[in-house]
Parts: sequence; structure tokens; C-alpha cells
Amino acid sequence: MRDWVKAVLIVLAALLVIVLVGPFLAPIPPLQGTLPPEQLADPDSQFITLNGVRVHYKQTGQGQPAMLLLHGFAASEFSWREAMQPLAKFGTVIAYDRPAFGLTERPQKWTGENPYGSEFQADTVFAMMDAKNVQQAILIGNSAGGTIATLAALRHPERVRALILVDAAIYSRKSSSGVMDWLLQTPQAQRLGPLFVRSIKDWGMDFARSAWHDPSKITPDIWTGYLKPLKADNWDRGLWEFNQAPRAVSLSTRLDEIKLPVLVITGDDDRIVPTENSVRLARELPNARLAVIPNCGHVPHEECPAAFMRAVAEFIDSIR
Repeated sequence: MRDWVKAVLIVLAALLVIVLVGPFLAPIPPLQGTLPPEQLADPDSQFITLNGVRVHYKQTGQGQPAMLLLHGFAASEFSWREAMQPLAKFGTVIAYDRPAFGLTERPQKWTGENPYGSEFQADTVFAMMDAKNVQQAILIGNSAGGTIATLAALRHPERVRALILVDAAIYSRKSSSGVMDWLLQTPQAQRLGPLFVRSIKDWGMDFARSAWHDPSKITPDIWTGYLKPLKADNWDRGLWEFNQAPRAVSLSTRLDEIKLPVLVITGDDDRIVPTENSVRLARELPNARLAVIPNCGHVPHEECPAAFMRAVAEFIDSIR
């Protein structure tokens, strides 16, 4: 065998060893300064175990209608801070951290359904309702939370009074190939994955800014609230597991099954879920109305709470 062929084979073998073994040799520094979620809780925080997961939530108001608030990706119940008290004028309001986010437990091992998957998260909606003796609720979901709200309505429409979909990510899909899915499940990726997602501390501010039409409105206190979940134990592992978990797909092909009243809300400058997607969503749902809030981005309940509440109040009054 020629010397150059041997050299190429040696190099290839070395690269293979690096790829297969290197991830197990790379040092993974432990997270510093994290705490159990209970130690990060606010005075009005509550915790409840739903389907085996300890869930952080806040509740205000009383009576009917009951409203469950579902936040989007990389957010938490904190994102509803401007809406909870105004909504409480209408009835009971419950905002909770979906598994993988906020101060809700990040399971490391489980049997049965993946707690980070869409099906489990839709089941959590009804588990919360059952725990609170709520037979029927209005589901209010932002972005990916709107996806979960829609899936829940498809699974148990008899338990959903109405939907309020705020810049809902109905037409967005998990983009990956079979090869990529396989790679993400390898022991090497599983070891390094949590290290990769820690970079959210670097790009998270840019992501948050892109969600607002006017990012100058993001005060230091708001940014502190966004960052609090990154102080919770195992937040990196939870985010990694979430990004691999099964997602609800093809919801857009089932919109005609949703006969209940729906309010679709969007900012006119949504750069995450394009505004035209929400316009399309309102058009394709059988019983929907549309509210487009001017000079507002992906999170109108945070950035434009007064206009958001005007649209929501008019809708709730119309379905009473």
C-alpha cells in the first residue's frame, strides 16, 4: 500500500476516533449558581404536580370564565404579567410554566409519554383544569403556546369554551431530517447537547429584541424576569430535551375541525411568526375574528397590553 494511502487512512481513523470518543472526553462544566425552582419563586407563586411533573403557576381572579394562559418558546408565566390582573376582571386566570420553561420541573428521566412533547403538554392543560375543578376554559396561547392550545382544542373540544391565539405558530414546523434526528439521539449529542443550549445566554437578548416592535421598551426589570428561569436547576437539560421532543404536526390541515369561537391576535410587525400567518389563520378557521395591533410585535400582551386587552375584552363579552 502506498504511503499516501496509509496516511489518508490514518487521518480518517483519527477523525473517526475524535468524533466518536471526543465528546466523552470533553469537559462539561457544571452549571454555576442554579437553585431549586422553589427558591426562585415569587410570593404569589404556587406549585402543583400534574401528570408526574411539578408545575409552577400563578392564579388570580375567581368565577367563570376560567382562562388558562400558555406562553411561547423560551418564555414563562412571566410573559403574562401585564394581562393577568386585567383578565381577572372577567373570571379565574391561571398562567403556568410549560415543561422545559420557567420554574416548572425539568424531568431527567421518565416512563411513558415524553413530558417535553406536544401531546404531553396538551394533556397538562386538562390536568391543570381537573386539579382546579374547571370543566371548561378559554385557552389563551402565545406563539408555541398557541400551538398547544390549538392541539388541546382538537383533542377535547368539549372542554374548551374558546381560543385566543396570540401570534400563534400554527404554520411553523419542526425542520429536521431523519439523519439529523438520528444524530441528535446519539450518545455523543446527548452528552454535548446541554452545553450547546447554554448559548441562549448569548443570543437570547437578540431573540427577545426581535419579538418587540420597539425593543427600547424592554426594561432592566423585564430582562431580569426573562433571565430568572436560567437560574433554575437543570434548565439546560430541560431545554435540550424540549428541542428534541415530538411536536404536533399538520395542525394547519385540521383547522376546519375547530368550530368554537376563536380570536386571532397579532402585532403588525411580528418578525417571528409573520403577521400574514395570523391573517391566514383567522381566514382558515371557521369561526374566527382577527385583531391586528399596530406598532406591535410578537408579544402584544407584553408590548401593547392596553390594545391587547381591548381586543380580548370585546371578544370575551361577545361569547358570554
